[in-house]
Amino acid sequence: MIVAIGRRLSGLLATLLAASFVIFAAVYAAPGDPAVFLAGGRDKLTPERLAGVRAQYHLDEPLVSQYGRWLWDCLHLDLGRSFQYSDQVFDLLVSRFPTTLVLVGYASVLFVVLGVGAGILAAVRPGGWVDSAVVGGTTLAASVPSFVAGIALVAFFGVRLGWFPVTGSGEGFAGTLHHLTLPAVAMALGSLAVISRVTRQAMVEAGAAEHVTVARSAGLPERQIIRRHILRNALGPIVTMCGLVTAGMLAGTVAVETVFGLSGIGSLLVGAINTHDFPVAQAVLLVMVTCYIVVTTVVDLVHPLLDPRLKATRSTA
Repeated sequence: MIVAIGRRLSGLLATLLAASFVIFAAVYAAPGDPAVFLAGGRDKLTPERLAGVRAQYHLDEPLVSQYGRWLWDCLHLDLGRSFQYSDQVFDLLVSRFPTTLVLVGYASVLFVVLGVGAGILAAVRPGGWVDSAVVGGTTLAASVPSFVAGIALVAFFGVRLGWFPVTGSGEGFAGTLHHLTLPAVAMALGSLAVISRVTRQAMVEAGAAEHVTVARSAGLPERQIIRRHILRNALGPIVTMCGLVTAGMLAGTVAVETVFGLSGIGSLLVGAINTHDFPVAQAVLLVMVTCYIVVTTVVDLVHPLLDPRLKATRSTA
């Protein structure tokens, strides 16, 4: 186990290093010269002024040197200063990240509870009307993009019925949940469809095992068979998919936060791209990629604990 954890952590660091270089290089390869923005625009911009800005911010150095300097500063939580806001990028992330984190957590609770529940209902009664309703409903939910679902939810529940606010993140626990309900539902719809399908398939495969047939022939109650023999053996792929979907939701907040006017890191990224605020764009992308890699690594480490068969296979390999 210690060796496996060491390998995963080594792979995590290597992946983060490679991802950070790609993010740094990709942002600086985007159209537009950072030195021009730092100098205040092209109006009355002289070659001497442009050269001075490049030297001040080390933009005249090779890309590898710039990356090494930026990475060293990131390790010390110095993400630079925003071109647009003139504030420290780290402070901007600290002020925006809680909103995104609560939104992703809220949406994760919704799609896990509803998606796993719907998948279990469909697997318990395969071929019935419940199964057909779950499959049809999830197919429809998966085909609707999150921003389209957000606009529809705003138009119906926010504008027409007036049940939920359509902008802002609210104050206090109850106010935050009230404001973030529609954005969380919009984010959770597509993920709910994926989780319900994975849960249904995993339950059906686990239910076809020989020990389940033996348990039924022994006269064990159906609820006990489902809970102890079917659902328990199906937890591995379900938990893995839930973790992967949750990790990928950080990128999905970009569209949802824009639709609902939320001040999270998704809307911060959109604003940074539109205004060529390179330090902010780099920092937000780095945070998103880091969260995704960390969550997927944790899921990979937890998976053998949920599936004893996989654990035994790895121990003998």
